[in-house]
Amino acid sequence: MPGFTDLHIHAPQWPQAGLALDRPLQEWLNTYTFPLEAKFKDLAYAEKVYRNLISELLANGTTTGLFFGSVDTDANLVLAKICAQLGQRAFIGKVAMDNPEQTPDFYRDNSSKEALDETKRFIEEVLKLQKTNSADITPVITPRFVPSCTDETLDGLGKLAAKYDLPVQTHCSESIWEDQYAIERFHKRDAQVLEQFGLLTDKTVLAHGTQLTDGDLELLRNKQTALAHCPISNVYFGNNVMRVKDAHDKNVKVGLGTDISGGFSPSIYRNMQQAIMSSQTLQDETNQNTRLTAANVFYLATVGGALALHLKTGRIKASFKADLQIVQDQYYELSSNHPQEIFERLIYHTNKENIKQVYVSGKLVHDNMGENNGK
Repeated sequence: MPGFTDLHIHAPQWPQAGLALDRPLQEWLNTYTFPLEAKFKDLAYAEKVYRNLISELLANGTTTGLFFGSVDTDANLVLAKICAQLGQRAFIGKVAMDNPEQTPDFYRDNSSKEALDETKRFIEEVLKLQKTNSADITPVITPRFVPSCTDETLDGLGKLAAKYDLPVQTHCSESIWEDQYAIERFHKRDAQVLEQFGLLTDKTVLAHGTQLTDGDLELLRNKQTALAHCPISNVYFGNNVMRVKDAHDKNVKVGLGTDISGGFSPSIYRNMQQAIMSSQTLQDETNQNTRLTAANVFYLATVGGALALHLKTGRIKASFKADLQIVQDQYYELSSNHPQEIFERLIYHTNKENIKQVYVSGKLVHDNMGENNGK
């Protein structure tokens, strides 16, 4: 099968995956998440966590990841080097957050100048890493989200994205609170604010989007901006189910994200399953045709994610990168071997133990072949 693309991962949140998901979003961030992310100034700690995370993602069949790092540039460079060492294709951003009204004093950029200077330093260091190691690592402009950034920082990040021709990632209309915050502060929709500051481009990936309106989707289509659907996380913090089918039908690019750790699982398989279940819930609530199939969510995990990042991946096809996962059908002796039924069974039943090998650009990066299986 093709390798998967995960469009939304908070790398420093891996140690809290599954923790306090019954708390409101702002409490979860301020009590658990921000104190955890602040610990990544300790580079030995960052090394330990990131090596474990990247190994786990590869073992789950994720061959490309789009990562939020932390505020700390040096810790983000540790993440970039580990991705290069372990063979993970990675898009990584230094998180910018400098608004004192919405960020804690112990964890934020001390000024807009610091946020922009450190973002630039991170970009330059990753570009050096690309050249010296031939690493498949790309720096990403990363305002945490509109509430966490001052106008000066949002404007400066938009200019850096244009100057270096880089991808952009952030949250957009993630919850009722975030959606209303943009309206109260700017008298504009969240997506419109990002457009105002030059952050809505054909290389932008917006996470969550549970509150997007028809007008928002039209704007994203016109800008060729992509959405990262994070179905597990949205159950906890999104206040709604993202309108995936509607967005796709309106020609908006959509892929899947785990949103570690708002989403507790690093498995794209688990998120495909939840995407199907959530779409049925939305259909039951709205009486509209929102139902996703196994084929639909597989598209999001492969082709959709690749299109969002402008990659020739997600398909087993000539001229495409050989991003592959070798998957064992654990129930082939019990169930039908009709191809369509095998496919659906793999979508619903595959876990990490069934993923025997993973390749990124033809290079073996994970090997779970037992002695007998390897013969």
